[in-house]
Amino acid sequence: MAEAVYVLCAITSVACCALLVRGWRSSGSRLLLWSAIGFAFLALNNILLFVDLVVIPTAIDLSLARSATALVAMSIVVAGLVWESR
Repeated sequence: MAEAVYVLCAITSVACCALLVRGWRSSGSRLLLWSAIGFAFLALNNILLFVDLVVIPTAIDLSLARSATALVAMSIVVAGLVWESR
């Protein structure tokens, strides 16, 4: 059951990224672009979670890579919010 949740979270993140890119293309708002990039990294984070816990559960620990992608994703979103608030 957990595997299905990991896959659904990854699909949701990719869908959000695609919708944000589509919104950015139509409106040109840079905040949408920042958010799309952040969601792309969150999708990568979810994919790494699936690979780490389901595909190769005992071979390699990808928790550092997962944490790094989550940090990059949130840093990009926060930087976008700060940059666009000026």
